[in-house]
Amino acid sequence: MKFHLIGGSGKRYLKYFPAILFFSGYFSIGCAHKSVSDSRSALADPPLHQNQQITTTKAGIPLEQDTDKFSDEDFIDEEFEEDEIQMADPISLWNRAMFHFNDKLYFWALKPVSQVYKAVAPDFFRIGVKNFFRNITTPVRLVNCILQWKGQAAQIEFSRFMVNTTISVLGLGNPADKYSELNSPDEEDLGQTLAKYGLGNGFYIVWPILGPSTLRDSIGLAGDWFLNPINYVEPTEASWGISAFDKINRTSFRIGEYESLKEAAIDPYTALQDIYLQFREKKIEK
Repeated sequence: MKFHLIGGSGKRYLKYFPAILFFSGYFSIGCAHKSVSDSRSALADPPLHQNQQITTTKAGIPLEQDTDKFSDEDFIDEEFEEDEIQMADPISLWNRAMFHFNDKLYFWALKPVSQVYKAVAPDFFRIGVKNFFRNITTPVRLVNCILQWKGQAAQIEFSRFMVNTTISVLGLGNPADKYSELNSPDEEDLGQTLAKYGLGNGFYIVWPILGPSTLRDSIGLAGDWFLNPINYVEPTEASWGISAFDKINRTSFRIGEYESLKEAAIDPYTALQDIYLQFREKKIEK
């Protein structure tokens, strides 16, 4: 359990990345929206990072949809460079098979469950749940900020955790956003940390359930698993269930993203690969 571009000459957008992240977090068991300008290259996220906010409050919880705006699932309205990132794909047969497996898993399981959940759960509840899970996974971001010698970012992560945990009860709210000095820093993970220390991507790989990755990011994902408090919940089945609930809640904010990506791309497999690689490269550069 984990808690964890399109080729062509046009612009690439990140708005479909959250849909990719469905794979990266779905059933985390143990471990970017703009129009299409050409048939293959204009892709854009909700992967969740809503850029819109609901200004109403309920039960003391700010109804903010962009509570983890710097995470891999966030949809940052940002255009990619024209150049594609070249990546070895020596196990493309496996990767394509896993892509199709994850595709069916989304349409047959995750999407319908998330649709029902969205229909019955009010916005303030879903946003509160999203805030809670981002808050409780602070150790992953905090430790990687320290490993990358980002002292100020680490201090902010710690301060946000303390404020959100105490003032809003277990992080259900996001009061830290009221303080400009506590604006969320770029979200860090072990894959980015390893890249900072000079480790290359290796090769591209698609994992069943977990989705697109690289050899380096797979190592990072495994390392981050140990920093995620949810993975220490006993019994193990409870930990799996909590992680699955987190993914269902996140997906409820971005239903339709993955569908739009598939419709926009000539080859969805290549589209997902390009988006993932460029998005990760963008994060590492920060």
